[in-house]
Amino acid sequence: MRIIKVATAVATASVSVALLTGCGGDSGGGSEPFEGQSADDIAAKAVEATKQAKSLHMKGDVRPENGGTVTIDVSVDQEKNCDGTISTGEARADVRHTDATLYLRGDERYWRNALEQQPAASQRMAQKLDGKWVKVPAGDEATAGVCDKQGFLAAMDEDESERQGMKRDGTTEVGGQDALKLTKRTSGGETLALYVATEGEPYILKSTTEGGKSPGSVTFSEYNEPVNAEQPSADQTVDLEQLAAGQPA
Repeated sequence: MRIIKVATAVATASVSVALLTGCGGDSGGGSEPFEGQSADDIAAKAVEATKQAKSLHMKGDVRPENGGTVTIDVSVDQEKNCDGTISTGEARADVRHTDATLYLRGDERYWRNALEQQPAASQRMAQKLDGKWVKVPAGDEATAGVCDKQGFLAAMDEDESERQGMKRDGTTEVGGQDALKLTKRTSGGETLALYVATEGEPYILKSTTEGGKSPGSVTFSEYNEPVNAEQPSADQTVDLEQLAAGQPA
C-alpha cells in the first residue's frame, strides 16, 4: 500500500523512500473535497495522476533501515532528464542526466564511500574526482534507477493488505496548495500520511512515515515544469571508464 521504492542508487548506494500509494476506508460526504469518494479511490487517483505528470520535484529526508539519513532534492521528468542533489550523512553528490548520459559530482567523502569496496588504487581516485562531474558508464547497474521518474514510482502496491484502513484526516496546506490528508496507524506502530491536492489534478503533494524502522518525509512539487539539465562543460567532466583504465579522462 505505502511503498514507492525510490531507487536513488548513486554510484554504489541506494535508498528506499517510503511513500503512500493506496488505501481503503471511509467515504467522503458533505462538502468535503472528493465528495462521495472513498479514501481508496482518492489515493488511487493520486497515484495515477502523479505517474502521468510530465515532471515533478521531490525533496525530503529518509532514514533507511540500515541507518543514517538520506536527503533527496531532485527534479525529474518522463524523458529521464534530471537535476538535483542526493546526500547521505556528510557525503553529497549532485546528479544530472541529459542527452541520455548520467553525470555525478560528488565531494571526496562521497567518492571514498562509493569506492570503499574497491582496491586501494580506486580509493585514491576519490581525490581526483572531488568536485568533478563524472560521466557514468552506460548500463552501469549501480545507477540504473537514478533519474527514472517512472522507476521512482513503479514499485507501488507490493502488499495489498497495507492498502486497507486509511482515513480522511481533514484538510491542510502543503507548499501553499490545499490538500486532503489521509492517515493510517499500522500494527508496527508507524503513522502514515498522504497529502493529496484538492484543486486541479489530484497530485501527491507530500508523504510521511513517522515511527517504525524507516521514518521519512518527502514533498512533491513543480509538476509539469521543464527540467533544464545542462550538460557539464568538458573541462569539468571526467570519464570514469577512461580514468579507471589509466587513460586521460
